[in-house]
Amino acid sequence: MAKRTAKEWAIRLLPLAVIVGLVIAAFALGLNRYLSMEMLREHGLNLQAYAREHYWLALAGFVLVYAVATASTIPGPVFLTLLGGMMFGPWVGALAQSTGATLGSVAIYMVYRSAIGTWLRAKFKADAGLMDKITRGIDRNAFVTLFTLRVIPSVPFVLINAAAGMVAAPLKPYIAATFLGLLPSTTIYTWIGSRLGQMMQTGARPDLETLVRQFFWPLMGVAFLSLLLPLMIKLWQAWRRRRAPEAA
Repeated sequence: MAKRTAKEWAIRLLPLAVIVGLVIAAFALGLNRYLSMEMLREHGLNLQAYAREHYWLALAGFVLVYAVATASTIPGPVFLTLLGGMMFGPWVGALAQSTGATLGSVAIYMVYRSAIGTWLRAKFKADAGLMDKITRGIDRNAFVTLFTLRVIPSVPFVLINAAAGMVAAPLKPYIAATFLGLLPSTTIYTWIGSRLGQMMQTGARPDLETLVRQFFWPLMGVAFLSLLLPLMIKLWQAWRRRRAPEAA
C-alpha cells in the first residue's frame, strides 16, 4: 500500500478538523446552555413573531442552525425542535428539523468516512460490541437498518452517523433513511412546540414539569418509539427467521 503524502492526510483529516472546531466553538459560546426551556420562555415568542414577518429567511436560518447543532453534537436539540414547532407549526417545523438534522448528519458521516473510519471499524470489530452490530447491520441493508435506528429516538444520533461513515454506507440511502426516520418523533415534538407557543401567547410560562404534565400522551408516543418499537422489530425479525426454513 502506497504511503499517503502530507497533503492527502490533510485532505482526509479536514472534515474532522472542521467538526472539532464546531464543537469547540459551540461550547465556548455556551450554546449547550442556551438550548433549554429558559430559552423557549425568554425568546420563543419573539422568534415566533420574526418567523411570521420573515418566513423564508427564518426557515433557512433555522435549518442552518439545526445543521450546525447536529454537526457540533451539542446537547439539547429537543428544545431546538420544540422551537421549530413554535415558529413554523408541527408539519413545516418537522420537515425543517429533519432537513437540518440530515445536513448535520451528512457532515458527521463524511468525517468518519474520510478520516478515521477504517481504524475505528477495526477497533470496534475486535470489541464485538454495539457499534460492531450496527455496522454489520448497515453492511447487510443500509436503508432498512438506518431507517430503523433513526425511528428509535433512544439510539444515540452520533453513533449512527459514525457507524454509517465507518462502513461507507451509500450516501443516497443514508440521506433518505435519516430524513424519513426522524419524522415520526420529530413531528410529535414540533406539535408539542406549536402548542407551547399557543400557551405562551396567553401569558403562560411553561417549565419542564408543565411540559410533561400537559403533553404526557404525546411524550408517551416518543417513549413507544424508544422502548416498544425495538421489541416489535426484534419479534418481527425472529418471526422472519422461523419462517425462512419453512419457505426453503
